[in-house]
Amino acid sequence: MTKRTIYSLYEDKKMLFRAAVKRAIDEWTMPIDELRVLETDDLEATLTAIARVRVDYSISPIGLKLQRIINAESYRFPDMARLMYEQGAVPTIRYLADLLERHAKHGKFGVEDPEVLAQSFMSLLVGGPTRGVVLGRTADMRDIEMRIRINIRLFLNGIRARGRTYE
Repeated sequence: MTKRTIYSLYEDKKMLFRAAVKRAIDEWTMPIDELRVLETDDLEATLTAIARVRVDYSISPIGLKLQRIINAESYRFPDMARLMYEQGAVPTIRYLADLLERHAKHGKFGVEDPEVLAQSFMSLLVGGPTRGVVLGRTADMRDIEMRIRINIRLFLNGIRARGRTYE
């Protein structure tokens, strides 16, 4: 494509940047069906599988590049950061909230606000283990796996019905 062709499609560099980032977000966004196939009757196993898949998405080459671009440019393009959150995280948060609510009906733990719990899960299980990798640290999969196991137990013990523990 020539420069003339590109600028006949996009008003300016900002519009071109937005289109490129939006396309990358669309390609990177995880379909919720990929999470649904991980679901079992065992909440701990389901949450562990979801955490692994979400971390893998986050530290994939496209995931890392996209997060670094968004981090670097979010002050100039806050709409792109918002789009990444709305497309990348919100559907997973809603799915997790529904999952937690369904499991809470069995009385093993309490769900006061399932969406807040789902956001906390994403922050603890996905944000925590991937933050260092996004900032340039080498991905140590054994360390990430250990963090997922520990944080799943922490999360489940935090929401459990009193008198019950997950081990």
